[in-house]
Amino acid sequence: MLGRTPQPEFEQAIFRQEFHMSWSVLIVDDEPLTQDLLRLMLEPAGFRVTGADHGLDALEKIKNHKPDIMILDVMMPHMDGITVCKKIRSNPETSNLPIVMLSGKTHLNAVEEGLEAGANRYLPKPTSRTDLIQNLHDVLAETAAVSH
Repeated sequence: MLGRTPQPEFEQAIFRQEFHMSWSVLIVDDEPLTQDLLRLMLEPAGFRVTGADHGLDALEKIKNHKPDIMILDVMMPHMDGITVCKKIRSNPETSNLPIVMLSGKTHLNAVEEGLEAGANRYLPKPTSRTDLIQNLHDVLAETAAVSH
């Protein structure tokens, strides 16, 4: 599913910092600046953020501690995001991990490939703080409803 536009009341709550979450998120991106920017977007909203520099690093970190949700870049060295997503979905211990792909590859084929690999959402890079948090919240709510 493509990301959705946040509702005005949600956006206002984020910027007043009334909307607090305590979910853990693993950011998988080979660009340190992107990881830092996403961390700055998410930590004030209450997310506990961990980073991974590439797909192999992400799989190792998930094995040691499964986060509540993952933000996954598509284009990375060692193992791309599509392959990471497929590996996560094929492992019974991680198959239900919510995944939001975040990529500069926004053409329709790239979006379809990401969603077919098992991503819950596919967002364009760059994205706004409000859009990112709204979509993370939505995916977490959707996956919690499915698992209960």
